[in-house]
Amino acid sequence: MVNKAFFLDRDGVLNVEVSYLGDPEKMELLPGAAQAVKLLHQRGFMAVVITNQGGVAKGLFTKENVLEIHARMQRELLAYDKEALLDGFYCCFHHPSVTGSCLCRKPNGYMLEKAAKDFDIDLSSSFMIGDRMSDLFAGRNAGCANSCLVRTGYGQADVENAEKEGFIIAADLLDAVNKLT
Repeated sequence: MVNKAFFLDRDGVLNVEVSYLGDPEKMELLPGAAQAVKLLHQRGFMAVVITNQGGVAKGLFTKENVLEIHARMQRELLAYDKEALLDGFYCCFHHPSVTGSCLCRKPNGYMLEKAAKDFDIDLSSSFMIGDRMSDLFAGRNAGCANSCLVRTGYGQADVENAEKEGFIIAADLLDAVNKLT
């Protein structure tokens, strides 16, 4: 059986945007995020986080901090409902100014392709949701059905560019799930 998924950027999509979030105590879910993840599962989709975490390469926080943030996010989602579970996390810890270019950093589609291989996901039946153009192009570059820009996080600044590229626009993650499922 082949799965389908929503690939979700983390900061500005699931949680409140905090520039270079490295402190788990500062992670705050966006309103409606838990409900959206639950709906994804109810509608037959996996929910997989795809996130650039270049703050690790810059020495602003550690990989362990990122894992602690993800653990807190899972706990808060599951406290809402047992169906509000994130199925996987894929992170790029590089930053071009420190490590040079890499294959995994969005807008490259590598992390989505890796998740698709790991979870037997049909990319052509899946969607990428993000608040930056690099998120949307990662979905396109990986072969997703479409990508959706949410106006949360940094998204409002890219609405015009996203529309020109034919991407879907949504108010937030819950709106995106309702528009695409």
